[in-house]
Amino acid sequence: MNSLALAGIIVGGIVAIILVKHITRCVEVNREGHAERARLQAMQMQAAVLQPATSGTHNVEMETVNRFLDGILREKPARFTPENLREFTGGYAERVGSGGFGVVYRGRFPNGVPVAVKVLNGTLDRRAEEQFMAEVGTAGRTYHINLVRLYGFCFDAATKALVYEYLENGSLDRVLFDAAGGVSRDGAHALAFDTLHGIVVGTAKGIRYLHEECQHRIIHYDIKPGNVLLAADYSPKVADFGLARLCNRDNTHMTLELWLPLPVTHKCDVYSFGMLVFEILGRRRNYLEVKSQSQHTASTETTISQEWYPKWVWQRFEQGRFDEVMAASGIRAEDRERAERMCKVALWCVQYQPELRPAMSSAVRMLEGEEEIARPVNPFTYMASLHMISGSSSGGSTTATTSGDSANRSSA
Repeated sequence: MNSLALAGIIVGGIVAIILVKHITRCVEVNREGHAERARLQAMQMQAAVLQPATSGTHNVEMETVNRFLDGILREKPARFTPENLREFTGGYAERVGSGGFGVVYRGRFPNGVPVAVKVLNGTLDRRAEEQFMAEVGTAGRTYHINLVRLYGFCFDAATKALVYEYLENGSLDRVLFDAAGGVSRDGAHALAFDTLHGIVVGTAKGIRYLHEECQHRIIHYDIKPGNVLLAADYSPKVADFGLARLCNRDNTHMTLELWLPLPVTHKCDVYSFGMLVFEILGRRRNYLEVKSQSQHTASTETTISQEWYPKWVWQRFEQGRFDEVMAASGIRAEDRERAERMCKVALWCVQYQPELRPAMSSAVRMLEGEEEIARPVNPFTYMASLHMISGSSSGGSTTATTSGDSANRSSA
């Protein structure tokens, strides 16, 4: 074979290789084009959720898509209009809750995703408006399995509202308590202790994330059953974190630092969490009806008084009578170990001195049995001094007792 023929073969091979590479690249480009079109269609569908079409079509302009993508990149919740909210809620047709903050309505995005629309009461001053926007930005960048997801908000002169993920089982207080009496609902005792323990641990993990895992610590200020929401499987999610300061506190666990001259820190949330654990443990608001009998000359008279449940639990725990706590709460023998752990963690969390309260990461480990729990000390010693102060100022023991009971319920 001469050199000319050999050169021709080499050139032909090179050309063939180039053609194969070109064809391969064309196929790849075509595949990438299909993928890119699919990606844009998906983004348009997502954008349609946040900006529903008003002309009867579902075409989304690229400007809308860009705004949506910019919001995702900045991790900011969407801003809705009052018209959006009316459309999501069907004209505010289904009211599912209310409180000091306002009213909650059930709604649905155009793609079928259920949402909860919380419309705030009243008007906010300029400082509160700035704080509202800052806190919404914080909540919109905060993601955890035990925190309620904030999808977006509405903020104009007439309407201020928040749009959250919707949780099927509502708030913990609706599951635990009868609305009128504050005692267990019939269904509350049907909940397995495993479920109640899971609610306690999940709530603790949500607060732990706010305190210890966020870039900037978030203090909730309003941990209570109404701000713990439950998914279909009763897994808990903490709601309203960072926004409680904008709302009137309704039946909250007022921590000691808020009515005594003590610095307000994240340990306020730890105190409130402890009170929440007592309510879950007792399946009741933090008071207990106690029946007693007194013998009169003609008959025996039964009287009913109310005791503050956390202090009642401490007294039984200290005296080695935890069986009475279990009996009052319907706790079975096989759940005793976890119930005692919950009790001891709660007693540590409600200590009068904030520095004695555990970090939430420690509370989680103790609840899960991964950390030894020291025997709690009496968290209610401060009440004796309140009795003395009240008694000396009033000049009578009866008034002192009344003041002490009032202090108990205030801190609850």
